[in-house]
Amino acid sequence: MSQSPSSSRRFFSLLIFVLTIVETYSSSCSSTFHCPPFNLSPPFPFSTSPGCGHPNFQIQCSSPRATISIKNLTFSLLHYSSLSSSLTLSPHLDSNQHNCSSLRFSSSSPNRFIDLTGSPFRVSDSSCSRLSLLRPCSPLTLPNCSRCPQDCKLLKNPGRILHGCESTHGSLSEQGCQGDLLSFLQDFLTRFGFEVEWDESQDPYFAKCRDCRVKNGVCGFNSTHPNQDFLCFSSQREPTTTVNNHVAVLCLIFALTCLLLAISVAVAIFRSRRASFLSSVNEEDPAALFLRRHRSAALLPPVFTFEELESATNRFDPKRKIGDGGFGSVYLGQLADGQLLAVKFLHHHHGATAADTEHCKAFSVKSFCNEILILSSINHPNLVRLHGYCSDPRGLLLVHDYVTNGTLADHLHGRKSKMTWRVRLDIALQTALAMEYLHFSITPPVVHRDITSSNIFVERDMRIKVGDFGLSRLLVFSETTVSSASSSDYVCTGPQGTPGYLDPDYHRSFRLTEKSDVYSYGVVLMELMTGMKAVDQRREKRDMALAELFVSKLQMGLLDQVIDPLLAGDDDGGVAAVAELAFRCVAVDKDDRPDAKEIVGELRRIKSRTRLGEDDVSKC
Repeated sequence: MSQSPSSSRRFFSLLIFVLTIVETYSSSCSSTFHCPPFNLSPPFPFSTSPGCGHPNFQIQCSSPRATISIKNLTFSLLHYSSLSSSLTLSPHLDSNQHNCSSLRFSSSSPNRFIDLTGSPFRVSDSSCSRLSLLRPCSPLTLPNCSRCPQDCKLLKNPGRILHGCESTHGSLSEQGCQGDLLSFLQDFLTRFGFEVEWDESQDPYFAKCRDCRVKNGVCGFNSTHPNQDFLCFSSQREPTTTVNNHVAVLCLIFALTCLLLAISVAVAIFRSRRASFLSSVNEEDPAALFLRRHRSAALLPPVFTFEELESATNRFDPKRKIGDGGFGSVYLGQLADGQLLAVKFLHHHHGATAADTEHCKAFSVKSFCNEILILSSINHPNLVRLHGYCSDPRGLLLVHDYVTNGTLADHLHGRKSKMTWRVRLDIALQTALAMEYLHFSITPPVVHRDITSSNIFVERDMRIKVGDFGLSRLLVFSETTVSSASSSDYVCTGPQGTPGYLDPDYHRSFRLTEKSDVYSYGVVLMELMTGMKAVDQRREKRDMALAELFVSKLQMGLLDQVIDPLLAGDDDGGVAAVAELAFRCVAVDKDDRPDAKEIVGELRRIKSRTRLGEDDVSKC
């Protein structure tokens, strides 16, 4: 049967109409844009195109940052997380201050503070927690409260600046106070901002958007309608009339042609990727090229193949897993010559989605290169040694010493804890020697940034090795750096580390120095003396952090209440001397803390006095 001209015209008219709809949709609501901090088109509810996304949260591209308005308040977008649909916002300050502080915002709200109530955004717990810890230093100097009442309220409770973050804590210690709290708040909000999370359950548009996406639609709204009604843009037009048999046959032929074309393209892509993969086997990985640009090949550790380490760990058998770090899992490996080593697989996550895996890879590469560059430049008996690495498209791996006797945390807080004072004093001295080596024997110096009892590994003979350099930093000043009056340089970087060991001065000022390691080491000394954990939620709230509990008892002359009962009558006065040293290590002002050389010298004197006391007792 021949095809009529009218049928052909109807078919091509329908085809052109569908293509027009798809083209219009693509150009309006699916365009890729480069508007910081987004790299690609953001998901609902955000959009830069009028009529797309959410009507109340349109993003305006501007230099140097994109802006967004929420409840008549304008914010700069500092960061966007696609995984949690969260934004990091920096508010725009009002320049008309009338002799008050600059912490005012262009808004019709009378209290001039940031209140997102009524919007589907809520301030994250982490931002609230940081603000709740801020306090002005005593004595409190109040501004003119009749002229600037908001300033007075902020000085008494800084969390009020974000509605819902009002502090519920009682009085805190003065170690975290700020001399000029209002200026600190202004600088903090401008540079680092605060994080808000989109709560889909509070957004009436979201339920409609979810139904739209189920139908393969794109969420938008009617920008010309007074109520801005929700619309679901569809890339396909459902037929509303019956199409005759001729058009149906042509549509079937067209669909089969497209299917064959798609199969051909898929086969071509598969062959191309397979050829690319096979050719890349003989090419050097980008991470390896980066390492060679920053370090001579002769100074880098040996390179293992992925197959070697896969065989050594029995294909990364879960039964061989000996630990989980912040950047991946650690497996026990046995090389062909019988040598036992620890193999860290930096982004080996079973069951993770492709998007999650790519995110983890990007996050882990920095730690991977950081640890190789640092460990390849150190050689000390009390530091974990790097035996090699593997940079492969299938994974990033580091090969370390395997320490057979667990961690210091296991020995101190486990049921089998029987460590004598002499053993604990030896461990304290060895750890201090490792820290002294990092701070004074390497150029540029290395700040470990995570000295904890869980990162101190114990050998069979009770000698120790400090490990896990994933968070460590070389004190090279490529970022914004300043030299203080005491000539101690620092690097400005976001605080990272383990709760209970993190230097409060570093957490407050973002200034990383060697004295940050000294603070963490002081907490480890307290663990050695008390057998208690650095943070224990079973203790009372004011005593939850071991550093605060220990310092409080020492100042009140009640040190015996926290000393490990196993050490009773076993130290000959050495515990009191080490307690005084630990107290100095956790001083609020970092300039009052001893450096690693002073710590080593003091521990050697204490150990010498303790040994002399033991000799006198043996003579009797």
